[in-house]
Amino acid sequence: MRPPPLLWLLLHLGAAAPTADSPSQLPAPQNPKIRLYNAEQVLSWEPVSLSSDEGPVVYRVQFKYPTSSNWFDLAPLGSRGVNCFKITETQCNLAPAGQAAAFQPEHNVSLRVRAELRERTSAWAAVPWFQRYLNVTIGPPENIRVIPGQGSLTISFSPPFHVTPPTAYFLYCVHYWEKGGPPQVKDHLENKLIELKDLKPLRVYCLQVKASLVWNSGGTPRQGLFSNVSCHETAADASTKLQEVALIAVGTFLSLTGLAGACVFLTLRYRGLIKHWLRTPPDVPVQIRDYLKNPEQPVLEALDRDSSPKEDTWDAVSVLEAPEEQKMLPGTRHQSPGCPQPEGADSEL
Repeated sequence: MRPPPLLWLLLHLGAAAPTADSPSQLPAPQNPKIRLYNAEQVLSWEPVSLSSDEGPVVYRVQFKYPTSSNWFDLAPLGSRGVNCFKITETQCNLAPAGQAAAFQPEHNVSLRVRAELRERTSAWAAVPWFQRYLNVTIGPPENIRVIPGQGSLTISFSPPFHVTPPTAYFLYCVHYWEKGGPPQVKDHLENKLIELKDLKPLRVYCLQVKASLVWNSGGTPRQGLFSNVSCHETAADASTKLQEVALIAVGTFLSLTGLAGACVFLTLRYRGLIKHWLRTPPDVPVQIRDYLKNPEQPVLEALDRDSSPKEDTWDAVSVLEAPEEQKMLPGTRHQSPGCPQPEGADSEL
């Protein structure tokens, strides 16, 4: 869009700055620079300092394309809503959050800034032209997540910033290595989900990821920055788990066998000492202990009193037999044959 002739004349006059600051002219902003990092596009400069408090200094930012010799104010009407016209801040955000950027990423743009105080102005301070896709610093991929698998690592992430395919797209590269081993490379990947296979199980692998920007200008891809190094241990596969179980079983068996052998060896070597430890010490009988406490008590009587007889006691039994010629008495006729008559029974009859 070409500005009106009057505005073009004023811009042309403003661009022709004198070689030195006159008393009626403000100092020019110093060290203007533009920061292009991922989606950030910020033009900044050092503030203009005045010797006296003459009021707030404002700044005007203008831009132009290589196809035109005219400069245009970076005002909301001509820059997609971005306003850097008569601002008090010492920076101009060309891509505010939630808002479209002021310029297309594939366009070459030149910027300049000057200070203004009422009718007084400074000389223009310009920055070299830039093209976002060509000059941007590409950071590492974001939201990197690594999931260990059985002899593998699965990496997922998101791009550093948004681009519009097929005009531009990202290629990804992964550097990985076993801890203490040589590095390996997996590059030229368009997928944001990468799986590293054929890794050793139960080993620690470290990795870094970077993104490269490719756009349809046909130039060399713009290389990005690597992410921080992160290390992860791979999971065990089925054969490794079986080996672990076998090793644990064999180790347990050998430990128990060794423990049993050590116990048998110590028992045979120190058998006498073990018997001495396990033997019950002799005890003094209660009667002897009482006698030692009171020697006046007869010890033999105490022993006889407390002891029980060890031999069985038998009752005396007498067996009486009667002669066969002895006749039965009338009074004893009905007596049982097994009951003998007492002696002297015939004499009494």
